[in-house]
Order: sequence, then structure tokens, then C-alpha cells
Amino acid sequence: MSQGFSEQRLENIQAFVERYVEDGKLPGYLCMVSRHGAEAYFLAHGSMDVERSKPMARDTIFRIYSMTKPITSVALMMLYEQGRFQLDDPVARYIPAWKDLKVFTSGDESAFEVSDLARAMTIKDLFTHTSGLTYGFMNSHPVDAMYRANKIGGMVVGGTLQDMVAKLADIPLQFTPGSQWNYSVATDVLGYLVQLFSDQDLDAYVAQRIAGPLGMTDTGFMVPADKVDRFSACYERVTKNDTFQLQDDPEQSSYLHRPTFFSGGGGMVSTLDDYHRFTKMLLGRGELAGVRLLGRKTVAYMTTNHMPGGRDLAAMGQPVFSETSYEGIGFGLGFSVVVDPAAANVLDSIGEFAWGGAASTYFWVDPVEELIVIFMTQLLPSSSYPIRRQLKTLVYQALVD
Repeated sequence: MSQGFSEQRLENIQAFVERYVEDGKLPGYLCMVSRHGAEAYFLAHGSMDVERSKPMARDTIFRIYSMTKPITSVALMMLYEQGRFQLDDPVARYIPAWKDLKVFTSGDESAFEVSDLARAMTIKDLFTHTSGLTYGFMNSHPVDAMYRANKIGGMVVGGTLQDMVAKLADIPLQFTPGSQWNYSVATDVLGYLVQLFSDQDLDAYVAQRIAGPLGMTDTGFMVPADKVDRFSACYERVTKNDTFQLQDDPEQSSYLHRPTFFSGGGGMVSTLDDYHRFTKMLLGRGELAGVRLLGRKTVAYMTTNHMPGGRDLAAMGQPVFSETSYEGIGFGLGFSVVVDPAAANVLDSIGEFAWGGAASTYFWVDPVEELIVIFMTQLLPSSSYPIRRQLKTLVYQALVD
């Protein structure tokens, strides 16, 4: 056995996931399973850059997109621990232009009615995606269309967080804060608050307070020139023949330059080993190898379901935007949180926390089993295949202790 896993049963992971590469659905991937703080299983298969015939390597640098959100959430909670704000503070206290926000009630993106909020948006609403903000790519509501028209959210190139906050002051919320869960640019707003409270750009704060202390040497908001040879290409699915095509060339990517818009919701790059260090800190209740970023009570609070009445996301009205269902899944301060594995219809533990990125990357941390799993690839969108759910089955079936 390796860390309580059957080595023979772990081989089911490789046999299954390799088929995605061999069938031309994925360019390549990395996968790590660790338990009790030690690596139990590692896989590398396929290509990091198909056009240049570069094989996937352990130190490949990936666009982690929304796996940036937990890092930004930790950054702001570090400032919370310093007493800079309270979670129930109104956001408008720190963004005065938002004091007159309204909620959409009827109409379309060009002609609509609004009403007053039933209650003010709080900072906690931003953490939990219950703020009333949205993403333009949802394509499910007139407010989404307003975001697209104003170029808010998504893979932003140009502008600043201040610009985004100013634009949002003139767009209605989808709903009164706290009444629904809706995936949104809220974590970009958290990044803006990190800058406000710390008086530093978000990339500098993350580098000095999180990546540097944890030894995450390849994690940041850009890829330096001396690391471009390790930067993966990014691909998008071609649905008509179930294959993929190049979406972002690593040698011509916008990630090769320091951005002006530091997206706390999706702007970072990282490696498998760097993100493993970040998740080990979380599993270590805020501490890794003598470096403590958060108190243990803070991590426990962040990874608790904060949905009203203990509800799951399915009951909170979230439109489906990925391959993952929302039954049995709650949300904390920056992470999804399993509240009912039976309802989720996948092998899980209560209290497991996780999140993924738009290019099909994924991680989960299971405190009950002292387990971390990280999956890295580069295929847009994340809803292309049910790899995340399948991977859970493949990992948990191998536990035998």
C-alpha cells in the first residue's frame, strides 16, 4: 500500500484518464494524489504543447483560471485577520459608488426596470457568490448581457480593477444579495479590496504574502521570459468531431506580460507542485512547514457551508455552467463544500472543499481522509467532459485503509 491506497487500484486512474489523450479529447494532463502530507500517486501523460511536440512535464506551467479564486480569498482573509474589515460590512462602505445599487426586476438589457435592494451587499456576499453580481458568459439573464456589452468579467485584457468596479456601479444586480447563489466577478471585487486594504497591487500582495512564503515559485499573474519554455498551450474543444484546437499559443500569450487587470477571479498561472503546496497549507489548517498564513479557526470557517439554512447550490438557483451538478454541494468563503455526498451522487466526504478552472483544472481537499487531489490540463471549457466526477470515483475506489 501507498498512504493507505491499493497501488493496483490506483492504476485504474491511469488506465481511464489516458484514454482521453489517446482518443484525442485532451492534449495531456498531470494528476497528483497525496495523503497524510505525502505523495501517493503521480501521473503525466500527453503533450503540454501539441504543435511543438513538447511532452507534459511535472513543472509545466498552467493557466489555472478560477483556481485563482481560493488564493484571492485567502489573501483577503489574511487582511480580515488583521482587523481591516468585518465580513458583514456593507461593500458600499469601501466602494462608495455602489451605495445606490439597484436590483433588476424586468425587461431586457436595453430597457429594464429596477427596484431597491432588500438589504445591502456585504463582503461575505462577495466571498460566497451571493452578491447579485454575475458573469457575462452565463448567458441566462439580461444582466449577463450588460456585462458582455461593458466587457466585464471573463478573460479580461486591459483596464484595471478600479475600471471594473466603476462600471459595475451603473449595472443592476441580478437579485437582492443573500437570496441566491450565482457564480460571478465577485472574487475580482475581492481582489480590488485586497488592493484597497493592503495598499499594494494584487500581484505584489500575493507574491509577498502567499506565494513567496509557501515556496510557490512558479505562481503569479504572468509567465516570466525565462519560464516560457515550461508554459503550456491552451486548447478549446471542437464539438463537431470531439477533438481540440489551439486557443492560446504559449509563445504569443498575453500571460507573457504583466497585466494591468489583476483578475483575482481567474488571472493566475501555477504548477501542480506549487498548487499542492497551497492546498497542503489549507489541509494543515493554515500552516505549511512552519509558515502560517491563516489561523486554524479561519480555515475551518472558510471551508464551512455558508448557504442560508445549510442549503446546497441546487436549492440556491444556480444556472448550470459546468459539468458538475450542485445537489449536495454548498459553498464557503472561496470554495465549494460537500454537505451531502448521497445527494451529490459521487464518492465524497462531508466537508471536502474544492474548486476548478475554466481550462478543466481541478483540485479537492478532503480533511476526513487527509487527502489532496490536483488535476492539471488545458482544455476550454471545463464542461467539455465529466473528468472531475470520474476522477473522484477513481481516487476513492483505491482507498483501502
